[in-house]
Amino acid sequence: MNENKIVTRMAPSPTGKFHIGSVRTTLFNYLFARQHKGTFIIRSEDTDKERSKQEYEDNMLDSLKWLGLDFDEFYRQSERTAIYQKHIKQLISSGHAYEAEPSKEDSQQAVIRFKNPNKKISFKDLILGDIEFDTTELGDFVIARTINLPVYHLTVVVDDGLMGVTHIIRGQEHINNTSRQILILEALGFSRPQYAHIPLIMSPRGGKLSKRDPEVVPTLEYKDKGILPEALINFMAFIGWNPGDEREILSKEELIKEFDLNKVQKGGGVFNIEKLKWINKQYLNRYSLDEFENYLKPLEVEFQKIPNFNQEIFKKIIPIIKERVDDFDGVREMIEKNELGYYFNSPELNKEKISWKENPAETTQKHLEKVSQLIENYSAEWNNDALKELIFPYAEQEGKGDVLWPLRYALSGQEKSPDPFTLLFVLGKKESLSRIQKARELL
Repeated sequence: MNENKIVTRMAPSPTGKFHIGSVRTTLFNYLFARQHKGTFIIRSEDTDKERSKQEYEDNMLDSLKWLGLDFDEFYRQSERTAIYQKHIKQLISSGHAYEAEPSKEDSQQAVIRFKNPNKKISFKDLILGDIEFDTTELGDFVIARTINLPVYHLTVVVDDGLMGVTHIIRGQEHINNTSRQILILEALGFSRPQYAHIPLIMSPRGGKLSKRDPEVVPTLEYKDKGILPEALINFMAFIGWNPGDEREILSKEELIKEFDLNKVQKGGGVFNIEKLKWINKQYLNRYSLDEFENYLKPLEVEFQKIPNFNQEIFKKIIPIIKERVDDFDGVREMIEKNELGYYFNSPELNKEKISWKENPAETTQKHLEKVSQLIENYSAEWNNDALKELIFPYAEQEGKGDVLWPLRYALSGQEKSPDPFTLLFVLGKKESLSRIQKARELL
């Protein structure tokens, strides 16, 4: 392998669904490798036979595919047992490791321990700066339960060494592993990679973000929530890093160009779900109406539950939905609160709410009758702007609230809804006149 080529890796254990913390680590490794036109490796650390499952590995790979984080090489540790055996034997024969009696927490079989030289290890972390460990306190630590069962510290060093990994970019929770791993790689004669320990992701309630936090769900569940992959990538990149200016929306290509380990902060960054929704909204705002309609397709069954749902009206209210929501939860909330039902079904009206403030019923009747006449006699193009031109001069003359409030309420039955011209456009001439007539009769 070319010694000058950057090689990074992400090495998740398939013992559970791929979570958001792993996304950020994967992303930083991906961005760094792509920026330097290097190699990005995914390595499934599946040596825990009891907890590792194929479904979790599949979930991880599906998550990376959805996010668009393509990799150049893929390995499974379970397929590399012979390689680890060879290196364990090498360590024993060179005097760097030995078989030993098991400790209380180990099995009854003899374990293999690394012979600790009890020295100080120092390295320059690309984010945290100079770090030094005294390895004496580690003692002779276990590197294999048996010759066939190597532990994490041994396998990770062998794999990184043989795969030519040049930069190990991982979370700060792994920093204490570094001293053991440096001792092993020196004993095996591998080149020392550069280390960059990225800050923890913090919970909005304080402390390290954990799977118990309500915002944290497996990665693909963000897809089910209507979060766009490019929005999630953008959001995760900015947890503990920024480009050094005011920009907040950067595409994956822009992130590859801008990413700089020197700008990664030392302290933790907070996982702010509202910020994620805001970023998602910025990307949705760029969608055309056709693209947004396609975005809503996973919710088709839920829309169909609205009584008298039909595609003609639905197409007309797509701009209204697009303006108001930032993910699927927002759409579902509109459906649950019946904020869409009145487009498809004539609403129940409260007589007391039809008139503007304290206006008498007679005044409101007069205004609704005049608006009905204007609409009845109108035969030009039926759109928001044209309808506003038709009705607004009368509203300005008689009082905007006096005219437009009863019109809007008659059409929607809601105290909060889009403006009456939008409602007229969506409902069409016949249905609009019918609803206005219903309000007049109720008065």
